[in-house]
Amino acid sequence: MSRRATAVRGARTIALAAVSATGALLLAACSPTTTTLNYAPSDGVVVSVLGDEDRDLRGINLMVVSAAEGEPGNVLGALANETADDASFTLEAPGASPVTVAVPAGGTVYLGTETGQAVQLDTVGAEPGDYLDAVLTVGSDSKEFQLPVFDGTLPEYADHLPAGEAATSPSVSPSPSPTE
Repeated sequence: MSRRATAVRGARTIALAAVSATGALLLAACSPTTTTLNYAPSDGVVVSVLGDEDRDLRGINLMVVSAAEGEPGNVLGALANETADDASFTLEAPGASPVTVAVPAGGTVYLGTETGQAVQLDTVGAEPGDYLDAVLTVGSDSKEFQLPVFDGTLPEYADHLPAGEAATSPSVSPSPSPTE
């Protein structure tokens, strides 16, 4: 092969690489940065009291763990206050007494963790695996949302059942042994 043909082939390879790199950069520029999206990192839900785009007063990864409908339930998640003033969050659900949690200015209060605050609904009006209609209120602002209800079937939630409650799991009968 001649030097000229080798030079042309090299130039084509460089041009193709440049076009590919430019295309990749253009596609990346058009894609949203997913790390800036507001999302629930686990099974719970995110609730922004002041609207979906406002993150100043919000519930993060909120859920309730209860053995059954009509039983008490522990609330898990966190409440964040990114304002300059202290705030009181009130969680309301049908059939349950409202619960209020104070969150300092610029702070986050974790719910249901060893180092966090214990928050319990006295009655959960939905069965595990369903959603509970709930309202999160701070001052005069409130947001209606669907609060997921879990039981102790999943090992990560078994320890979060209210004291004295046991998860009801389907009974499994042993398989009959083959007869000879």
